[in-house]
Amino acid sequence: MTTKRFLLPGLLFALVFASCEGQKNDLDPTLPDNGLFSLADVAKMLSDLPLENEHLGEVYDAVGASSGNGYDEEYRLTDLFAAPGAGVGDNGTSTKAGGYKTPLRDLFADYLAQKYGTKAGAGDIERYINALSGSDMQIYWPYSEDWDGRSFPIVTFDPGYGAESNYGYEVRIDRDGAHVVDSVLVTEQVAKERPVWVINRNNDAGYTPLELFEPDTKAGKNDGKKDDKNTGGKEYILSIQSIKALRNYDSWFGGASEFFLKSGAVDGFKATKDDDLKNYTPSMTDFMLVVKRSQIGKKIPFNALLLTNFTDQMEKIAFMVIEDDGGTTTSWKCSAVVKYNSKQYGFELEIPYKDKDDVVWRGQLTRNFFQDLFEKEGGTLTGRFGDVEITFALD
Repeated sequence: MTTKRFLLPGLLFALVFASCEGQKNDLDPTLPDNGLFSLADVAKMLSDLPLENEHLGEVYDAVGASSGNGYDEEYRLTDLFAAPGAGVGDNGTSTKAGGYKTPLRDLFADYLAQKYGTKAGAGDIERYINALSGSDMQIYWPYSEDWDGRSFPIVTFDPGYGAESNYGYEVRIDRDGAHVVDSVLVTEQVAKERPVWVINRNNDAGYTPLELFEPDTKAGKNDGKKDDKNTGGKEYILSIQSIKALRNYDSWFGGASEFFLKSGAVDGFKATKDDDLKNYTPSMTDFMLVVKRSQIGKKIPFNALLLTNFTDQMEKIAFMVIEDDGGTTTSWKCSAVVKYNSKQYGFELEIPYKDKDDVVWRGQLTRNFFQDLFEKEGGTLTGRFGDVEITFALD
């Protein structure tokens, strides 16, 4: 769906509504998934609510909590109704829920009662609320860290089809204290300059980012390299120290980029004879990192433990970086290679991903790639893998 920037607001609304009505199909993210409300419906509803600074603070608290937990700047409607102020990863609890005098969920309930109260009974109003709270919709607030604490938002929604602009509802309070809503055109540049709330769908709550893993799964929680008494070699700890994403992979309405880093190797391999091969099987490491729009081009500390026992006999590690876009689960068939007695052996493995994912990079990291780290003993090494730069460390 495209619109020309010079259209007057009234004409813009007419064309956008006509365009959305003419494009109804299973791929349209603006359509309701429960037969009741679409993304556009919720955006309009939210802009009509009598928002006050307290409600802006509630959304700000929630997106900040999500971001702190390693997710995008998002406030799921599920949490909005069940635990005001809770972020993704808070497990439906909020320490600030009791601090909101009139949380957003109360405004939604009043709005639905006033709008449909004469046509529907209490049971139907509850059905509407359940449809909202049970959906995968959310308020996405890009660049929320720049909020001045008082400016009211423009409310818009993800139009789909990779669009980079859409109409939105500018919410403001005039000199008389009246709630005013105007139509405006919204782009990412607008979102950088003032608060914009985007109604879109959540696609990362089902994953666990590194921030929510137990501390001992992170790099730095170890005793360093160890001597192997059986082979006379050493065992190293391989970790990813930081990542820099060089571009976004999706429309800004869809939110941040969710990168998955997957590796497969025979961790701790130190065979001395053929019979030892049966004692080893490859293992896979899989981490998620959310890179917000404001973090593109910046080095993000990651500190993820990749291999706990990187030995001298490990020749090749399977490595894959994808940006999550969903779809049907498929797999990359690859191998991890080890070496002893001047012979190489490949262990076959399959690394899963979704068929709609963007494959940023996949291949094998060889022992030669890390050779400088072995020589430096404790140094770091940065390499470019497609449109991301990754810094490894070996201890």
